[in-house]
This record gives sequence, structure tokens and C-alpha cells, in this order.
Amino acid sequence: MPAAALVVLIGLVATVLVTAGLWHAQQNGAQRVMEQRATMALSAVETETARYQTLLATLAAGIAAGETLTWEDFDKASAPLGDAGLIGAAAVAYVVPVTTDGVAAAQRTWRSRGAAALALNPDAGESEHYFPIFTRILDAGGSSRIGVDLNTVPELVAALKVSRNTGRTAASDTYVLLMDRKRPEARRQQSFVFAAPIWTRANNPEFRGWVVLGLRGTDFLAGVLATASQRQLDAALIATDSDGDEVPLAQLRVPGDADLHWNDPVRVADREWRLELGADSHRLPGAGGALPATVFGSGVTLTALLAWLVYLLAGRRARAERAVEEATADLRSAEEQSRRQAGLLGAIMSSIGDGVSVCDENGRIMLHNPAADAILGTRLDGGPEDWQRRFGLYRPDGRTPFPPDETPLVQGLRGEVTNGVEILVRNASHPEGMLISVDGRPLDPSGGQRGAVAVFRDITELRRYETDLSIFAGVVAHDLKAPLAIARGHAELAREDVEEDAEARGSLDRIIVAVDRMDALIETLLAYSTARDAPLRIADVELEPLVREVLQDRAAAAGAEFTIGPLPVLRADPAMLRHVLDNLIGNAFKYVRPGSVPRADIRAEPDDRPGWSRIEVADAGIGIPDADKSRVFEQFQRAEGAAAYAGTGLGLAICRRIVERHGGRIGVADNPGGGTRFFFTVPTATETGTGQTETGQTETGKEPEMTPHIPPGSKIPPEPAGEEDADVRAALERALAERAAILDSRLPGVSALPAADPSAHDPAAARLRAPVPDHQHQD
Repeated sequence: MPAAALVVLIGLVATVLVTAGLWHAQQNGAQRVMEQRATMALSAVETETARYQTLLATLAAGIAAGETLTWEDFDKASAPLGDAGLIGAAAVAYVVPVTTDGVAAAQRTWRSRGAAALALNPDAGESEHYFPIFTRILDAGGSSRIGVDLNTVPELVAALKVSRNTGRTAASDTYVLLMDRKRPEARRQQSFVFAAPIWTRANNPEFRGWVVLGLRGTDFLAGVLATASQRQLDAALIATDSDGDEVPLAQLRVPGDADLHWNDPVRVADREWRLELGADSHRLPGAGGALPATVFGSGVTLTALLAWLVYLLAGRRARAERAVEEATADLRSAEEQSRRQAGLLGAIMSSIGDGVSVCDENGRIMLHNPAADAILGTRLDGGPEDWQRRFGLYRPDGRTPFPPDETPLVQGLRGEVTNGVEILVRNASHPEGMLISVDGRPLDPSGGQRGAVAVFRDITELRRYETDLSIFAGVVAHDLKAPLAIARGHAELAREDVEEDAEARGSLDRIIVAVDRMDALIETLLAYSTARDAPLRIADVELEPLVREVLQDRAAAAGAEFTIGPLPVLRADPAMLRHVLDNLIGNAFKYVRPGSVPRADIRAEPDDRPGWSRIEVADAGIGIPDADKSRVFEQFQRAEGAAAYAGTGLGLAICRRIVERHGGRIGVADNPGGGTRFFFTVPTATETGTGQTETGQTETGKEPEMTPHIPPGSKIPPEPAGEEDADVRAALERALAERAAILDSRLPGVSALPAADPSAHDPAAARLRAPVPDHQHQD
């Protein structure tokens, strides 16, 4: 029929046009993806080679700064290169020039500086020789080649001469590294080196040698392009040698036939090489799908179906109506099922006891359940900027307004996952305050809507229960310490009375040590249990005298070195702040390598938050592996390398509790040059002055004057302790009094162990501190 034929014609034309448009769009998309990937690959190669040059130049500058270079100096200076993730790097070496007449003297000199097995083998026929003296292997398959005359490698010698003449890092021509020449042919790679000259910084600079870094071409290119190309690009790095010849340094091949090509020059030190890339357009995103074919097939099928429907409608309207009814039956069924699922979701949300809230990408509430309204005390509405005022959101201290940017829903909008964020809700519905725990997550994008979801629950009773347990723990801990003190006193009396019996005295000494260790553990557990609930006695604390007080106790006993930078006046609990400093400084002096001198550097600087200070305690100790950094502040968690050192695993957990009670944060990072750098933030009470930095144990500079200043929104007011805090202190003081009475009644003439002196900045702290043996460990 004419109508059906017209439908067929229009449908086929439209299908062909749409298919052609999709095919061209895929090709254009593939070309854009190719350009983007190529730009990323070029940037990755240039960035990585520039990073290698910077690290090598830094190493050369560090070596040039010293008067003489020994193996220990080179080993320490080059150690960071082993952890820098240098892709394709084989080894780094210190190379010196030596004339033929000076070979014997040079050999004696470098042997005396740590290269004990060095044997210089000059190549005959050359007046100047180039010997690698110290070498650090950067991959597992390398081997040292010290003492070999590099005149046998003309490509490397040419780069050394260019570097010395220009005073800058130079790249060599391509060649097979000396350490790789004994490998099977199939495992050898074209390689090259960076050579950085070492000139002293005197008025008349003296040339001392080179630092040379060897790179394997294929390993380097494959590693650098692994992310940028996503295994979809053929790649070839073409090096231009000093004679102008182009030599393929490395090549990578991926499946497919490349029909898209791209090349661009890439700068490598003093050379300009070329990066060639290719890709199979059908394997790139946007061009490899079967969408055009699917659209064409669907269009033809749809056209045939429409023509058939038109044909049926022309003479069989009733039959067409039945066909439409059958075609829409599934749609109605799906709609009904969606309606039932929506009702079920609403019923589930209404039945959940925990509050659930969902907001859109602008922070506007889209969905919430009745439990959310009950917990917050009012209907959840408005934007993030209104939540603190509308619901009365505060930090757990009950005084500091909760920042809108730190709410779990807002963090979820930023793609961050939060767990157990504690917020105090105090408004007309909850005048006494309700403590809630909130979990936040980004909304799953599969739902077609960007946003965030938060689940919150009432933990007020849980915290009260934990407070009761804390009181109980404090009482039990002090009751346990009484029999320990009795046992120790009897052991000391027995030790004084026994005759010169080495075995008996040794047994009694072990009893005393065991009792002291148990006493220290109980004291640490008591500190952990009370660090969260003991009332804060906020005052202005001059940090420098407090740090000096800790250092006098710690540095003298450990034979340690330290430096103190300018320190501010803080707004904090003096006794608790002293505990944090004592723990961090004690760790710095304890976790050191055998034979090393303990060292601590204490500094302060303004934090990102106005009115807060960031205190740093850096050490040169054994360090903390990256895998352990996220859990060292958990209770009973210790880093793998700390197993050989005494400790309970609670010290850093106590520090975190104390810092978080002040509204601050605590963290750890690597210390440049080795060791760790702990930091924590505390509100500032006065403006920080500037002054000279103190080094060692001798005061230098003048104490800066401080101007009182209470930062708005960040101070912790010294309000009176609440009833629960008073109960905690009263229970602990009763336990201490009972313990002292037991000691006086059972051991006449033997007093309890001397209590640790409280900080001079908070006399009241003495009431909370039980007797602590002098040997108590920190961790």
C-alpha cells in the first residue's frame, strides 16, 4: 500500500542518516580521545624525566655541600631515591675523574672513605679515567660495577664531559648498561643515563665528580605510560644521539591495528627526543562500540514494524488495537510494580528506628523518615547553611558550634565517607541535649541523582553507660594498684634483709620489675579510660616552659638532642597538654635505631583554622610504614617496626582523645630525612611572637612578647565541670584515698611510691594522677 511504502522510505532514509552521523561522531570522539591520551602521555614522560633530573641535582647539591664524601654520606644522601618510585631506574652512582698518575692515590683515598673493596682498573691508552666509586642499586636485578673504567662506554663518557662543561645535568646516547651486558640477549634493553656535575660552592668552585643515574628505556616507558595510555596506545620513544641519528630507545605494542597516529618532541635534559604514539580507533572509548550497527538494525526493524502496523491499521483496526494493548501490558505491569516498590520503600523508611536523610547535590533535603524528625527535634528542612542554627548542632563539648562544612551530608556531597561523627543536638525539643552518631555516604550515582545520604542514631545513653564504666575502671584500677604497691614494698624489705644471695636477690628484683610493669600498664589503662571523660580545666598555657619541663625529664635520661622553635600561648588543659607532649617527645627519644642519637624538634605554626596553632614534634627514629599510619592512634595498635620496643599500644590513643576533646586533630607523616613528624592542633590564646630558634640545651634569643587574644569561635571556655565530671573526679579521689589508707595500715614504715609531679601550670591535676613508677613507658 502507498502509506506503508512511504513509511518504509522515510524510515530507511532516517536510519541511514542517523547511522552515518553516529559513525562520524564516533570517529571524531576517537580522534579527541587519541589527542587527550597523547597529551597525557607526553606530559607524563616530561614530568617524570624532569622529576628524575631534580632528584639527581638535589643529590649532587647535597654531596657538594660536604667537605669530604664517605660511603656513609653517600648511602644516607641517596637513600630517598630508593623510596622515590623511580620507574625504570637501575642504579645511581658517584663517579670521579682520575688521571693515570693518580690512580693509586685515588684508590687509597676512596678505600679509606668506605669503599673497602674498591679496585680501580684504568683503561690503557687514556690520560683521564672515570671510575664509579659508590653505587646504590635501585632494582632487584642489578649488580654493582665499582672500579670499572667508564672509558669503555663512550656514550656515558660523552655525557659526563658535556655535564662538566655546561655545569648542568646531561643525558647520554642510548646504549646497554654495563650491569645488563651479561644478561641474555632477550632481556637486554636500550638504556641511557642522566649525569649531574658536582661543583663545590666556594668562591673558586672545585669539580669533584658526577652523580649518574641509569635508566632502562623499555621499563621506563612502560611504567610511565601505564596509566596515561591505559594499554590502548602503541608507543615509541625515539632518541636523537649526539651524531644526529635517531635510535628507538623503547617501544610498546598493544593489541589492534593502529589507524590513528601522533608524535611530538619531548625534552629530556639537554636532548630533544621524539614520542610517537598510535592507536586503533575501534579500541578507544567512543569509537569501539556497535552503536551504529545497532541503530541501523533497530531502525530497519522499527521501519518494518511501523510499515506492518500501518498495513494492519489500514484494514484491521481492531487487530491493531489488540496488538497495542498487548505491547503496553508490560509497561502497565512495570508501572504498578514501581508503585508498589515506592510504597514499600516508604513503609521501610517509616519503620527504621535510625534517622535517615537524603539530600540532593545542592544540599536540599529530598527524603527523610519520621525517626530523623524525632532525633533532630524538628522537621528536617533548609540548606546546609541553616542546619546549625535550626537544629542546634554543637561539637560533643556542648559549646562549640558544629561547622556546616564538617557535617557528614556536606562531606558526602564532596565524595567523602564518614563514620561515627558525634554531634550534640540541643534545641527546644532537646533542651538537655542529645548526643548522636552520624554516618555519611555519597549517593550511589546509579540512581540517576547526585547527592548524599546520612544515617544517625541516638547514643546519649550509650555515652552515659560508657561514663559509668569509666568511673568503674578508674576505681578498679586504683584498687588493683594497692596490692601491687604492697607486694613491691614487701619485696624491697625482703631484698634488704636477705644475705648476699645472688639467686634470691635476682628473684626479688624480677618481682619488683614485674610489679612496676603491671603498675605502669594499669596507670596507662586508667589514663586511657579517663582521657575522654575527665573534666577539662582550661587555662592559658605558655607552651615553651611546658616543653622545657618535659625535655628536662626526658632528654637528660635518654642522652638526646633537641631543638625548640618559637612557641605560642595556648588555650588548653595544662595537665592533659603536658601528657600529649610527654608522650610524643618520649616516643621520639625511645623509637630510635640502635647506635643512633635520639633527637626531637618541637615547632609551632598557625593552623589553617583561624585562632588555632599546629604543634609539631619531629624525630629521626625508625619511622612508621604508610600502611600503619592510619591505625597507630587506635587502642592497642602498634607499628610493625615497634615490636622490639616496650609499650602498651595506648599512648597515642590517649593523645588522640585529649586533642579531640579540645576540638583539634592529630596526625602523623614522614619526616624528610628519616623518622616521623607528629602534629596536633590546639586553640591559641595569644598572638604568637617570633624569636630565635633554640638548638640543643642552651637558650638563645629573647622571649617574644605575647599579646592576649581569644580567637572567636575556637576557644574552649573554662566552664565549671558538670555533675558527671565531678562524679568522675570524686570517684577517683576516693579510690586514691582508700588505696593510701590500705598502704599505711598494712605496710607501716613503707610509704607508697612517689607520685609523678603534676605540671606546674595546673596544680589541680595532682588530684587525678595516681603514683606512677619512674620507668613508665610511652608509645
